[in-house]
Amino acid sequence: MMDVLTPRQRSHCMSRIRGKDTKPELILRRALWSAGLRYRLHHSVTGRPDIAFPGSRVAVFCDGCFWHGCPHHSVSPKTNASFWKTKIGKNRARDERVAAALRDEGWIVIRFWEHDIKNNPEKLAGRVKRIVGKTVGRGRRR
Repeated sequence: MMDVLTPRQRSHCMSRIRGKDTKPELILRRALWSAGLRYRLHHSVTGRPDIAFPGSRVAVFCDGCFWHGCPHHSVSPKTNASFWKTKIGKNRARDERVAAALRDEGWIVIRFWEHDIKNNPEKLAGRVKRIVGKTVGRGRRR
């Protein structure tokens, strides 16, 4: 099946996709703020987590179902399927490398799927709050 857009139109559409401040990220941030948690955005550590708690060394990533290959909601595109399979596979491999590197640096890594954030952000905020609360004071002093 051919793409209905020209390469130039497709390029423009793809360039509009955000890497920061996505809707799931904003929903989770709002829930975390309401739960009394204060955080840093896109903190400059390995992998640039979407949300970071540097004092307790907790990194939170909000993974989109399409871009990170959610086992429940990811749908393979009908056009350019081999490209997308490779692309999503590389995204998942990068996610694993980043998580391992952060753990080696002493961080706790939390990943949430887009659908979980949309379904119950308060529950996820509570989970983050429990983890952050358990780790307060374990961060390095500068």
